[in-house]
Amino acid sequence: MAEYDLTLRMIPSLDRQLVFPLLEFVSMKKVYKAEDMLKAKFELLSNTNMVDFTGELYKQIHNTDELPADFAKRNEEVIKKLEECEQKTEHIREVIENPEVVGSLRQDKLQNMKLLRDNYQCTPEMVLELYNYGQLQYSCGNYGGCADMLFHFGILSTDPELTLSAMWGKLASEILLGNWEVAYEDMNKLKDTIEKTHFKTPSEQLQQLSWLLHWSLFVFFNHAKGRDGIVDTFMHPRYINTIQNACPWILRYLTAAVVTNRRRRNIMQDLVKIIEQVSYTYRDPVTDFIEALYVDFDFDRAASKLEQCEDVLERDFFLTGAVDDFVENARFFFAEVYCRIHKRIDMPGLAKRLNMKQEEAEKWIVKLIRDTRMDAKIDFKDNTVIMNPSYNPIYQQVIERTKALVFRSQVLKGAIDKRDSSASKKDDQKQEQRHRGGNGPGNKLQQKGGRRLPEAVAVGGSGTQ
Repeated sequence: MAEYDLTLRMIPSLDRQLVFPLLEFVSMKKVYKAEDMLKAKFELLSNTNMVDFTGELYKQIHNTDELPADFAKRNEEVIKKLEECEQKTEHIREVIENPEVVGSLRQDKLQNMKLLRDNYQCTPEMVLELYNYGQLQYSCGNYGGCADMLFHFGILSTDPELTLSAMWGKLASEILLGNWEVAYEDMNKLKDTIEKTHFKTPSEQLQQLSWLLHWSLFVFFNHAKGRDGIVDTFMHPRYINTIQNACPWILRYLTAAVVTNRRRRNIMQDLVKIIEQVSYTYRDPVTDFIEALYVDFDFDRAASKLEQCEDVLERDFFLTGAVDDFVENARFFFAEVYCRIHKRIDMPGLAKRLNMKQEEAEKWIVKLIRDTRMDAKIDFKDNTVIMNPSYNPIYQQVIERTKALVFRSQVLKGAIDKRDSSASKKDDQKQEQRHRGGNGPGNKLQQKGGRRLPEAVAVGGSGTQ
């Protein structure tokens, strides 16, 4: 199943410490060799300040109980840096943790900085030390302390770039702590900030949006409102464009979210179009199942892909908890499409396609017909389901096709009236200028001190006064 594992594709868009849970997961699922995964974890975290943890990995890789002297030296250096940062930020931390100071802060960051500088002797350099201290704590694996430092820095900082960086760091910390409610709020704030920021180049904005899509997966698949949130966010044209151009594999997660959220089934047709557009750059059993079912109506292929989907989802870090929901709802979509285009359905054949026992499939189909209110009846003697297709009367079809004409006619009438009103105003202005002399020859002559011609002569007439 390594063919369908997305870890290698996702690593460039994730922070190295966010990658570690993915490596732990694929190690547990035995997707790759155990010794390769140990080396990958060590290389991943060797540039961080998690010295003790990387030391344990070193022991496992080399099968030894002793560590090189470099580890002890690095450990001392990290402890020294932490003590220095703690001393540098001691004063400003005491100030910003004071309830009176917190109550006096406002939305205007420049005003806040002036307040702290004038009344509490806090300088911009001290605020920057909060950012540095937060970064160091994150590198050491102290995510709670990092989240606190970066939160305070974000309130006080007037540097847009560092503020954005701090928002990324705080989101990563909340994700690694498992604080999904706070992480959900931070993710939405970060999304709004990215959408409102004017980046230097379009590629920089595309990169930020791509990172957001990857990082948000941690939140969406662990938050109670995640399945609605991922559909609402990812289906926006801005993020669809990002998926198509930068990270088409994210389509797997959008597809899974739509399938497992039956309340959003109205989006399925839009999703099918996106899958068709991206199919030349990315495809896997999850997207192939939708394409086989809704584009090709190839039920044998769809059934085969559904079986593969179970294995793919079980070995996917984000989707492993949604396997049962995905399979259940995928069967629902399969049966719904199958029943629409068949008048008589062989129940044993349908049960085989759905990878279910016949008795279980019969109960499931009865429940499906009852829940969806299909006009169908079951012939238990022949083990078939007889569908009674219903067609809309012609007058109903006409109503459906023309129901938007009234609104469109009103919009068109409003546009015509607006244009006529504008043209009428221009004509009135011209008439007024002409009546007053406007910018005609007579008026110009008068401005130069000459005698104004009679109106009939000025306009080329032959009459006399």
